[in-house]
Amino acid sequence: MQNNVNKYLRSEKLPHIWCPGCGNGIVLGAITRAFGLLDCDQDNTVVVSGIGCSSRATGYLDFCTLHTTHGRALAFATGIKMARPELKVFVLMGDGDSTGIGGNHFIHAARRNIDLTAIIFNNSIYGMTGGQSSPLSPLNSRATTAPQGTFERPFDLAELARGAGATYVARGTTYHANMLTQLIRNGADHKGFSVVEAVTACPISYGRRNKMGNGYDMLLWQKEHSVPVEKARKLTPLEMEGKFAIGELYKADAPEFTDIYERFIEEKQKKNEEERHRGVN
Repeated sequence: MQNNVNKYLRSEKLPHIWCPGCGNGIVLGAITRAFGLLDCDQDNTVVVSGIGCSSRATGYLDFCTLHTTHGRALAFATGIKMARPELKVFVLMGDGDSTGIGGNHFIHAARRNIDLTAIIFNNSIYGMTGGQSSPLSPLNSRATTAPQGTFERPFDLAELARGAGATYVARGTTYHANMLTQLIRNGADHKGFSVVEAVTACPISYGRRNKMGNGYDMLLWQKEHSVPVEKARKLTPLEMEGKFAIGELYKADAPEFTDIYERFIEEKQKKNEEERHRGVN
């Protein structure tokens, strides 16, 4: 497995540039292990990212990769999938990149149920650009834009994805790295828009301001505040207060956008051909 994983990395770009204690390297490891389990064809797999700490991950992956503009990763990925529907396309985004400036693209990719695998690195903050709060920052958490604590309610990313139409929704953490690998693999195998939320730690911009300790302490926080989805479904909202479910949260079958589009084109071409044979202009 180790050799199988190493072939997916641009070793000349390592070691990575993420901060000490950052969980993004663990998420990248889960992604590469998932690629190994999927036996990904590097010539027929594309990995797209936007802008932010998490989006640096494409630089370390030895695939056809696109490091695009802030919030637009899903727009680029949609274009790729529409032009070449046979390709496997992964989209790596941060919490702000996907639900802030990229929120409109996120909900419409889900609505279309286009066959992309979106992996959201959720560290609860804009880490690269100065520590601002994001749409996923917990209520009352501190950031440069909320020094006394944010009073804006955050999105529940899983519920947002499901409500917008995503047909595979999962959540893992960097503490549960093996589970995260499996969830990414399952999302990639699913036909439709798949969202895998990876809860990760930012000790520098988030942990320091919110007195959560170092990267190790934040890993333990993930362990103590996450609940397997099977158990979470049996708990009351009061019992789940301050905690979050992990695992495969939602899965459904629905028509996939590129399939619908291809059928539309084929039917239109067939109709046009029949009309030409009948001499209809």
